[in-house]
Amino acid sequence: MPVTTFAYTADETVDAVVIGGGAAGLNGALMLARSRRSVVVVDGGTPRNAPAEGVHGLLGLEGVAPTDLLRRGREEVRGYGGEVVVGEVISAVPAGPSTEGDPRFTVTLADGSAVQARRLLVATGLRDVLPEVPGLARHWGHAVVHCPYCHGWEVRDEPIGVLAVGPASVHHALLFRQLTDDLVYFTRGTGLDEETRARFAARDIRIVDTPVAAVESTGDGHIAGVRLTDGQIVARRVLAVATGLQARTEGLAGLNLPMQDLPGGMGRHFATGPGGTTQVRGVWVAGNATDPMAQVGASAAAGALAGAHINADLATVDTDAALAAARHGS
Repeated sequence: MPVTTFAYTADETVDAVVIGGGAAGLNGALMLARSRRSVVVVDGGTPRNAPAEGVHGLLGLEGVAPTDLLRRGREEVRGYGGEVVVGEVISAVPAGPSTEGDPRFTVTLADGSAVQARRLLVATGLRDVLPEVPGLARHWGHAVVHCPYCHGWEVRDEPIGVLAVGPASVHHALLFRQLTDDLVYFTRGTGLDEETRARFAARDIRIVDTPVAAVESTGDGHIAGVRLTDGQIVARRVLAVATGLQARTEGLAGLNLPMQDLPGGMGRHFATGPGGTTQVRGVWVAGNATDPMAQVGASAAAGALAGAHINADLATVDTDAALAAARHGS
């Protein structure tokens, strides 16, 4: 998709700017555009699931390529009059005091273009943070997976290794054990109590306590196995790892949106209330930026709900303004 800039001038005000062009952002924009709201989606062009070959667990679109899903979503938003812009948001800030409960925001892109908006929907997604194991990152999204529901079927019956990162990895291992009879759990110094070891033994999950040195690859680019610090290589074809989940916050500091930490130091996300509401009047958040565990379908649904909330909020404000004008005129 070519890089474009805002069709609106800096003096114009749109009903909503959606920051993030993934499933949550596009579905939110679709709801707004279908409600005849002027809406602009700013798409950074780096979706979280870009390395994946297909989107899974999405009813009616099982296995669709992520690029195809987003292309179709952009076309649908544009079909109802919405605008989709490829660009990087470097600043999103309140634009002066709220007028009768109707705030304004200025969104500025890296190319210097800017647009004013009455409401914002933040759908920036998150960034997966892999453990620093040499040779691991090159296989991300293919032979290195994180979600048994997103990728589990595709790696079923393979020799799988779980690279532990903390307590969450124990549950991770039990989920992947459902998909293969050949599972190895690399503790990586995280430690396991005797009860967990007994549970793993009951499920025939092999435990390796020797520290991991690197992930070894075959000549044709596949995973060969995990090399330990003692020189042993444990043959594996797939590695599962619970990634750190960090909401993308670039350019949003001026909004002062509240954040929350995930348990066990597993990441950080935006704090929201029902429908994606935030403590900042006029700003909603939807998708992985606030719900790190949400798959594509859940993110899209959250975006749709937030879009509906934004439209309802605008309808109330517009009605209040019309009523005040009518009374003033009389």
